[in-house]
Amino acid sequence: MAQQKTRVLMVCLGNICRSPMAEGILRHKAKEQGLDIETDSAGTSHWHEGEAPDRRAIQNLRERGIDIADLRARPFHHSDFQAFDYIFAMDSSNYENILQLARDDEERSRVRMIMNLVEGNENVSVPDPYYGGEMQFQRVYDMLDEATDVFLKEISL
Repeated sequence: MAQQKTRVLMVCLGNICRSPMAEGILRHKAKEQGLDIETDSAGTSHWHEGEAPDRRAIQNLRERGIDIADLRARPFHHSDFQAFDYIFAMDSSNYENILQLARDDEERSRVRMIMNLVEGNENVSVPDPYYGGEMQFQRVYDMLDEATDVFLKEISL
């Protein structure tokens, strides 16, 4: 029996830093492990729609052998609740914004804070590195790297 594809959406505010980094990291790991995972990312705002990820995010991941230059920012749509099995918010503000769009408990059940994979239910946010320097992008990478490892173990059980 064929295993069903797992569909994962990463969501932040502008969809140019955290969520494309999370998408790229998960996409890369899934490919390396031969897992059938569909990845995407979105933002709760329309600010950067159609734009490539922030150059610092692209560079940070490129240094680790992960290419996200092909990604383009898009807004979160209500249809994403049906299109994805897991919707991971990068921070509490985006988490709340996504939940406000949910029509029922089934849709709400798909939404999680990504760092809750690592930190239990502490609702730790992935900090937005946009106004920070390289160290902020490194910190975000480290957090997302750990969270995606935990997620892959979780779905493999």
